[in-house]
Amino acid sequence: MESGEPLRPTGRRRRPPWPRQERSTWQGDCFWGMQAYLDKLPGVIETVVGYANGTTEAPTYEEVCSGTTHHAETVHVTYNPKVIGLPLLLAAYLDVIDPTSVNKQGEDEGEQYRTGIWWTDDANEAVVTAALEQAASALGEDAGPVVVQVGTVQGFWPAEEYHQKYLAKDPCGYCHVNLGDADRFVAEHQAEFGLAE
Repeated sequence: MESGEPLRPTGRRRRPPWPRQERSTWQGDCFWGMQAYLDKLPGVIETVVGYANGTTEAPTYEEVCSGTTHHAETVHVTYNPKVIGLPLLLAAYLDVIDPTSVNKQGEDEGEQYRTGIWWTDDANEAVVTAALEQAASALGEDAGPVVVQVGTVQGFWPAEEYHQKYLAKDPCGYCHVNLGDADRFVAEHQAEFGLAE
């Protein structure tokens, strides 16, 4: 998919043996690390990094970094809910972000690094809200409020090709996300993954 082309449903029905798929868009830091982390989770079928919820169409990386387009660096995730349901995917996401930090994760700072969960199906709203309420309760009042943005995704534009699977191309590239945390999360939640169909 070319950068500048919006991600849209194809309108074609997929038939078995293709698994049922659901989609959502996530922001939790530099999209390189979040993509690499999510790619390690069983049930994640595809990830595409890009820009979402801004004020312009088809922004470039440089435009997003300038702060003038108000986009977030995001990862659009397609997943099999029979293997990794939305609650488990949310738990994995919340395991690697600071949900109380505004426009900053690790050393990355700026509006494009705000945290957010944006869905394509309004049925996901209740599940997301419940997960964030549970996270706030677990953190306690002293941690401050959970500031993760939520809502329907307002336009997603795939990033330039050199950003796609960036850490697979350059394993020494910077990102504060510890990819070993994905392995730990999978091991800790092994019984919750629907690995047997």
